[in-house]
Amino acid sequence: MKRILLNGCNGKMGRVITECVAQREDCRIAAGVDVNTATLADFPVFASPSDYPGEVNVIIDFSHPSALTPLLTYAVEHGTPAVIATTGLSPEQVEEVKRASGHIPVFYSGNMSLGINLLLELAKKATAVLGDGFDVEIIEKHHNQKIDAPSGTALMLADAVGETMPQEPRYVYDRHSQRKKREKAEIGIHSVRGGTIVGEHEVIFAGRDEIVTLSHTALSKEIFATGSVNAALFLSEQQPGLYNMGDLVASK
Repeated sequence: MKRILLNGCNGKMGRVITECVAQREDCRIAAGVDVNTATLADFPVFASPSDYPGEVNVIIDFSHPSALTPLLTYAVEHGTPAVIATTGLSPEQVEEVKRASGHIPVFYSGNMSLGINLLLELAKKATAVLGDGFDVEIIEKHHNQKIDAPSGTALMLADAVGETMPQEPRYVYDRHSQRKKREKAEIGIHSVRGGTIVGEHEVIFAGRDEIVTLSHTALSKEIFATGSVNAALFLSEQQPGLYNMGDLVASK
């Protein structure tokens, strides 16, 4: 049975992961880390990962970008694999994740859903088939409590499309600030925040007299919790390196 250190255990996703793990027999949460150290489940909670005196097999991080550095420091010092599922990381923090992967196994993804990762592959295929005759726009919708915008998943989709486009892409986030015609290399990225929307992503390919739309809708946070736990179990058996959902799918 794998022992998990859950960073951000008392947050919304942390509580969903706790419920998910409680229903499994192949893993358990040995301890949690959170700025709110209240004990809400059957494991101890610490303010910092370095405060935990025990041993774990893998870390799951669903917290806040500000918690990344001390978590990676702990993981590297203890040789503990880490699943980084926190979104909104800066480019510098992404580089920090990559550096850590030179010492430990690191699973990093902007979205832990299997369906979203299928959408990524479909978006790449559509871009290759449709070519530069179609304009690409991405719309993402989330609940009114989400802090970062655009979502990490929207950026993943833009990157997937961009790496398949025949020309270097340019991301456009605010057309209100521009008064000019759309350029072919643009990828428009738009964010909606409202209500309790779990997560919706839509990739629009708009051509002459026809539109192709690819979309994914998350109906609950449980799909992300299940994905992160499966990623943790997969990662606990890997060698140092940077992994993502594609590696997990390929291992099945």
